[in-house]
Amino acid sequence: MLNTQLSNYSMKVLACLSLILSSLTSLSTQAAPIKAAFVLVGPANYVGWSYSHDQGRKYLEQKFGAKIETEYVEFVAEGRASRKVLQELASRNDIVFSTSIGYMVPTEGIAKENPEVMFEHATGTRHGDNLATYATRAYQPRYLAGLIAGSMTKTNKIGYVAAHPIPEVIRGINAFTLGVREANPNAVVEIEWSKSWYNPEKERNLAEKLIVSGADILTHHTDSSAVAELAEQKQVQVIGYHSDMSEFAPNYHLASVIHNWGPYYEQRIQALLDNTWVSGSEWSGMAEQTSLLVSLSNNIPAHVKALVLAKQAELTAGKVEVFSGPIKNHRGRVRVKTGRALTDEKLLRMNWYVEGISGSLLSF
Repeated sequence: MLNTQLSNYSMKVLACLSLILSSLTSLSTQAAPIKAAFVLVGPANYVGWSYSHDQGRKYLEQKFGAKIETEYVEFVAEGRASRKVLQELASRNDIVFSTSIGYMVPTEGIAKENPEVMFEHATGTRHGDNLATYATRAYQPRYLAGLIAGSMTKTNKIGYVAAHPIPEVIRGINAFTLGVREANPNAVVEIEWSKSWYNPEKERNLAEKLIVSGADILTHHTDSSAVAELAEQKQVQVIGYHSDMSEFAPNYHLASVIHNWGPYYEQRIQALLDNTWVSGSEWSGMAEQTSLLVSLSNNIPAHVKALVLAKQAELTAGKVEVFSGPIKNHRGRVRVKTGRALTDEKLLRMNWYVEGISGSLLSF
């Protein structure tokens, strides 16, 4: 009897030990979480470009839970000054997303020095075995926003506050102007350069200057809500950029062009988890819902809204191209002939204005 009890007890102990060992083995073989870092040029918790990337970071945390750990550094200066931050993040992360054009050269250098870490650079053109690039085709909804502005301006002057004259910004200005001129061949887009991604005071001053010069609709390619807030104050209609600006101009906001980075970031982190990450260049847009026109105002006439939605459907389906000919430059010379369209390579290097733009064309 005693021997039977001891035998049963021994079996229970062995079963418990087996369960414990199994659990420990499972824990030891469980994959460590992916560590991802984001380098931001502006504020993470405010509207704008950097905010849109940080929303993508938060999207990753919701999607992957314990499988990912993220961090970010905001207000990182561009150029050589960013090397220290990039290297520090590379020392403790599996992948680093550097999210501004001015990080391109430093990111390339740090990537070469850290071949075991993956790097992704937003809006750049340089690649390596562990360095990829990505961007959104924000020029597509920009064109749609131009249709709205051209249809609704009464003064035939639309003000545009822009940050730096890089191809991405010039491409957006041109796409917007093409939409404006398609709707209203007499309208002009006037540019003022802030020479800064994030400078609310200067953005506000430039927007006010444009209003004084006769602009009755404003838009921008800058990171803050300053242009939208001034438009509301001055009772001038506005089209937001980077983020939905409707809350800052509840009475005068017409629409906003936004970036939606979450789907792209999810794709890249999943590739790391699956050990299938490869370098490349991703340029997605309205079809992939990474660039969107949102919060269309009820103040937009029904026929204008119908036009915009019809054009949006065509762009999303790939039936039309924004930069298809004929297109003239600001000096009246034909740059894109009828029946042709600009290639992605030429769009990525755009450094000229289309017809209908007033203002200096700076170099970066």
